[in-house]
Amino acid sequence: MTIEQRQQEIVEEFSDIDDWMDRYGYIIDLGNALPPLPEALKTPDRLIEGCQSRVWLDAEQDAEGRINFRADSDAIIVKGIISLLVSVLSGHTPDEILDAQLHFVDEIGLSRHLSPTRSNGLLAMIKQMRVYALAFKAKN
Repeated sequence: MTIEQRQQEIVEEFSDIDDWMDRYGYIIDLGNALPPLPEALKTPDRLIEGCQSRVWLDAEQDAEGRINFRADSDAIIVKGIISLLVSVLSGHTPDEILDAQLHFVDEIGLSRHLSPTRSNGLLAMIKQMRVYALAFKAKN
């Protein structure tokens, strides 16, 4: 599935949920379904700067050049948000990640319903995922 297809899938999933309290509940459920990051990977170098909550992000590149992200957070809403980003960007090449326009955040209304500090954290998460993509691209 392409990044664009996954974004459209998320937009469709959220279109069935009208109430924002229910949307928050769904985001929390997504976070709860995210496999926990092993404690050994919750290191300072994987901690995302700029997030109010603690968010750890790890990335590995497979033999085909696709990046797979793993993440965790100590805040339930934030864990749901990072799980959305992981589901959109994992399994893609550095170029696909760097070229992606992540419009689903606006389309589902998430950017309008986050506090300024959470919005900054969301941007920091996206930036860190792109930094990983750039680093893997440069390594290749």
